Amino acid sequence: MKNPHIGSTFESFLQKEGIREEVDVLAQKRVLAWQIEQAMEEIGMTKVELAARMKTSRTQVERLLDPDNNKVQLDTLQRAAKAVGRTLKVELV
Repeated sequence: MKNPHIGSTFESFLQKEGIREEVDVLAQKRVLAWQIEQAMEEIGMTKVELAARMKTSRTQVERLLDPDNNKVQLDTLQRAAKAVGRTLKVELV
């Protein structure tokens, strides 16, 4: 029996399953959370310190760094980037 998925791309599989957008959004959020955590590690910053610099709660920082939570506002990401000495770049492609 021939496998119908041989030769297709992962993106086409996700599209066929109707979950490509959802997977893309979650992947982007996971990358951002990881990048913020890496920047925090580089400068020796704790979650409490990040929260203080962002003028928010530690609970909000926990949500921000949760790779499975894709409900984070753009201004929150911008404040987190600034707090770790980085800038946030968003572009349409």
